Amino acid sequence: MTLNTFKNVLFSALFIAISFVGYASESPENENDKEFNAKEMIMHHVKDAHEFHIVDWNGKPISIALPIILWTDQGLVTFMSSEFHHDDSGSHIVEKDGMRFVKYHEKIYQLEPNVQELVFDDEHHPTNASLPTDLSITRNVFMMWVSVIVLLLVFISTARVYKKSDHKIPTGIAGFMEPLIVFVRDEIAKPMIGDHKYKKYMPYLLTIFFFIWINNIFGLIPIINGANVSGNIAFTLTLAVFTFLVTTFSGNKNYWKHIFWMPGVPVPMKIFLMPIEIVGMFVKPISLMIRLFANITAGHIIILALMSLIFIFETIAVAPVSVAFSLFIGLIEIVVTAIQAYIFTVLSALYIGMATEEAHH
Repeated sequence: MTLNTFKNVLFSALFIAISFVGYASESPENENDKEFNAKEMIMHHVKDAHEFHIVDWNGKPISIALPIILWTDQGLVTFMSSEFHHDDSGSHIVEKDGMRFVKYHEKIYQLEPNVQELVFDDEHHPTNASLPTDLSITRNVFMMWVSVIVLLLVFISTARVYKKSDHKIPTGIAGFMEPLIVFVRDEIAKPMIGDHKYKKYMPYLLTIFFFIWINNIFGLIPIINGANVSGNIAFTLTLAVFTFLVTTFSGNKNYWKHIFWMPGVPVPMKIFLMPIEIVGMFVKPISLMIRLFANITAGHIIILALMSLIFIFETIAVAPVSVAFSLFIGLIEIVVTAIQAYIFTVLSALYIGMATEEAHH
């Protein structure tokens, strides 16, 4: 192992270790009179939120507020999440335009008139408040915008390098991006779609590959509280719907013939296979959605669960084992961020290739 390689490995290990310290520092809420709840802590990190909770310092939370945008029966209401004063139990009331709002488990409720506090039923659901339409800029939404800006800057910078270079030799950021773009082209697009049709779908494949990858990477950064964008089912659902639409509208005569009237088989089998193929059209994007969501979420949960062992057993003796295993899983997670982006892109290209494949004679 060369010295530079050793330095890179050591730096990566230190970064991950610091990441776990960042996660763990928020875990027990710094309240001695409150029993540590591992499930509550894990779900707090995995779920979306209306603010970036950085760390607790001297018993006070340090966070970055985000805009709250609500559509109520009386119109649009906006304010900053800091007005809730970090409360997520529904006890702090924010009054705006004659309406009263509380935040409970990251859901914002509008209290009924003359109501001073939330009342819950046997299943602990609020009974005297309603849910307005929440259009807020949440943590995941904000990080998606950041991802878009980063990707635009990266690709525009890469294009400028090629534009200014007389010999089209990649330097700087272009030297890093070119192998990745060539990889998507030669190892994904061409084999799955074909040499004659792949160019049409390269922009889409490159977009989903880099968009998923960079959001997965952002999810491992502790300073932004591990914004778990790919662990949000709405995010993976949207990507899966895009792949479904591209596949459906790209389908040729041969593709639809295989779905509704399978060639080369007896008529009774054609009738039997038709509903199976129709169901398969929708199962494919559903599997894409669940696969990405489950794998990314599982990685976050495993790491947080391992770090929770320190607070569950309430002894520092568990720390070396807990941190060591978390470090190992964290290193795997870095690889998984790219693997999941690759798998989603490969399967999307495969489905598109199946839809555009010509009949064999």
